[in-house]
Formats: sequence, structure tokens, C-alpha cells
Amino acid sequence: MNLLLDIQANARKNKKRIVLPEGAEPRTLKAANLAIEQHIADIILLGDKAEIAGLAAANGYHRIREAEIVDPKDNPKKEAYIELMLNIRRDKGLTYDEASQLILNPLYLGAVMIKAKDADGEVAGAINATSDVLRPAFQYIKTMPGVKVVSGAFVMILKDQQFGDNGVMVFADCAVNPEPTAEQLAQIAIASAHTARTIAKIEPRIAMLSFSTKGSATHPAADKAIEAVRLARQMAPDLQIDGELQADAAIVPAVAAQKAPQSAIAGKANVLVFPDLSSGNIAYKLVQRMAHAEAIGPILQGMAAPVNDLSRGCSADDIFNLIAITVCQAQGV
Repeated sequence: MNLLLDIQANARKNKKRIVLPEGAEPRTLKAANLAIEQHIADIILLGDKAEIAGLAAANGYHRIREAEIVDPKDNPKKEAYIELMLNIRRDKGLTYDEASQLILNPLYLGAVMIKAKDADGEVAGAINATSDVLRPAFQYIKTMPGVKVVSGAFVMILKDQQFGDNGVMVFADCAVNPEPTAEQLAQIAIASAHTARTIAKIEPRIAMLSFSTKGSATHPAADKAIEAVRLARQMAPDLQIDGELQADAAIVPAVAAQKAPQSAIAGKANVLVFPDLSSGNIAYKLVQRMAHAEAIGPILQGMAAPVNDLSRGCSADDIFNLIAITVCQAQGV
């Protein structure tokens, strides 16, 4: 099984318009050229047209001529976008002058293009902080109906295929929420189940992680995990979820048999929901580096349209892969 090839194949079936606000960034430009070459997406690059064309020519990225290039400083739809911004945030105090400045920022322009249905998804963050990427998305694209929390998941592809489904797992939240509440953890679990099905192509078995397994420790943090499971089952009765579970009890059958013998999930989990951002972020990076796993993401969950944030240490291949994932999210598969 090559999950990345499967994701790319799914993207090709119904290409979507993906906007890349960091249009002149070298890794982004290389990924954009490859995405066009591989028929993964219709690419929209934001930035100075002459600069982008010059960089593409200098590096032999000949397919960039097939991309749509929008210069924030010379955008024929600027006034329409400003009016849309005012309609959305006038009651928040946004003025015409403020909107006129914001729309020059490629991150804001990308978000507004998606809201205007001129693009289907966005990938950014190669040179911008996560907060800068997400702020315009939260303000203009907003979350899906009924969703109160946005989270970041990683699809982990492990060399040791005894874990998850042939080595494929989903970790969340590893990118957004420092201290999620029980209700937020429940929503993260439900969103991660959707990511497992649509992106990882696995049927989710979710473990709500803790330092405690089935009452082995008494603490408010363990109680929060138990409450999160209760709420998730209430929100999505068909969800396969259990907790609180320690990590070893969640993924190792022999340990599960000792610590949680009555659990249908223990020892078999393929989706791990971490109690906080510290543990999630630390865990995925340790597994990625020490187990030489492939970490695909972060995949942003819960937005009304897909906006995905890159690590500033990303490679062109990482950007290309995230473009393909964003297309699949936009397809609503």
C-alpha cells in the first residue's frame, strides 16, 4: 500500500483550484510546478507576476505558465473582495481602509478568494507562522456548521506495520489547541475519524489517550478524557472510541489484554487523540524522527473549506503532498 500515491490518484479524479499565497517561495514554486505536471490540482499563485515568472524560468519550472497568477497589488477583483470582507466583518469594526490594506496580504487574499468561491482550498506556511495562516481563515472561511473547534491531524505511515492498519495511523491534535476541553476533545475525535476515512482510507478505531487506563489513576485530566469519550459517543453514536487509555494499552494487544481486557479498541487503535497540544506535537515528532515514520500533515480539520498549514522546515515534496491532500478534502470525499 502506498497511501501517498493513492491520495494523488484520488486528487486527479476531480482536480480542484488550490491557492498558494507564498507564490514566489522557491519550495512552493517547485511543488506548484510538480502539481501541475502531475495533474494534481489547478494552481493559483499569489505574488508579483514578473518575479514568479522569472523564478520559474530560472529554475526550469515550465509548467508554471499554466498556473493562474494573481498579484495582490494589481488585482481586478480587489473591490469585490473588499466588499465581501466588509459584509463579513463590518460588525467586528472592520473599515474600508483596513480591508483595503488587508487584501494586499496574500494570506488574507487567499482566504477571501476561497470565501468568494474563486478557489477551493489553500496551502501556506512555508514562510509564515501558523497563527498568521489561520487567522484569515478563521475570520473569513470559518468552521463547518456545528463545528466549534479546528484541529490539526497527522497521518503517520510507520515502517512497523503491526501498529494501526498496516502501519497507517492518525494522530490529533498536534497543531492547534494547547489545552482542549472535554467537548473539544470529543469534536477532535469525530473530525479525526473523518480524516481517517477520507484521507488515510482506514476505518477509525479511536483511543482517547491519558496517563491512566480505565481508572488506574485518579486525576481531573483523566476524568476529562473519560468525559470526552462520553460526549463523542453522544455526538456520534456509531463512532468506535474508547478511553481513557495509556498509549501502550491503546496500540499493543498484549498490554491491552492486561490493562483493558473489556475494551474493543484497546490494542487495536489506529487513531490517537492526545490530551493536549504538547503531548500530541511531541509524540508525532518523536515517532517521525525515532521510528523514521512519514508524517503527512498537519491536516487542518473542521474548516468550512480546506486550509492547510505547512511547517517552515517543509520540503517541496511536503508541499506537493499537502496540495494533493487539500484537493481530496475539497472534493468532500
